[in-house]
Amino acid sequence: MRLADSHCHLNYKGLAEQQDVVLARARASGVVAMLNISTREREWDDVIAVAEREDDVWATIGIHPHEADQHAHVDTAKLVARAAHPRVVGIGESGLDYYYDHSDRDRQRASFRAHIAACRETGLPIVVHTRDAEDDTIDILRDEMGKGAYRGVIHCFTASGDFADNALDLGLYISISGIVTFKNARDLQETAARLPLDRLLIETDAPFLAPVPNRGKTGEPAFVADTCRFLAELRGQDAEQLADATRANFHELFTKTLDKTGA
Repeated sequence: MRLADSHCHLNYKGLAEQQDVVLARARASGVVAMLNISTREREWDDVIAVAEREDDVWATIGIHPHEADQHAHVDTAKLVARAAHPRVVGIGESGLDYYYDHSDRDRQRASFRAHIAACRETGLPIVVHTRDAEDDTIDILRDEMGKGAYRGVIHCFTASGDFADNALDLGLYISISGIVTFKNARDLQETAARLPLDRLLIETDAPFLAPVPNRGKTGEPAFVADTCRFLAELRGQDAEQLADATRANFHELFTKTLDKTGA
């Protein structure tokens, strides 16, 4: 299989200390593309540096909703300026998280809109985080789409089937993480089984959410192969064909990745 991990955090504790080994294991498992996601401004230089060093790793710049209160100064202009780097291929992760409420909800919403505006200006896709905020998330996505088209992906999808349908109607992609392999993820499995193949991505969100049979371990990009195999069986598809399709979708969405490597 030749796989793309559409969302990982290679600079997070658990991976950063052994990054070379983690990347070697990923490549040995068939991972040929990885998107290293930022969540705070202080991470931007580090995630970009990894992407500069590794031909199969790209970067995003953005502010996680947990960090919105601490990053009121990060506006659309700042995002656009940093996104000009050739190895930055997306904006985010950004969105809404009402489960933890680590940041004021109004501040989260304002930050989310600033990220989407940066997507429109740069042509780069947005990486959307949403948890316990389905209605507000889809309302903002739809409202912003009315201001001008943009592309994006709902990362680590765990929302309802209705939310998935609304996101698909807006032209967005949906990325499935190792959560789909968990025994208690029945609703997610039902949705994942019916998602259109041409809008589907796979991710690890490493170092989090290691899939079965590695659940409980530190997640890493190599484990995207386990999620792919599970998802293929769930959907009644060949795992290698699913890997090819989701990798192609990754490059179709994050078109800047084609500047050097192609799919």
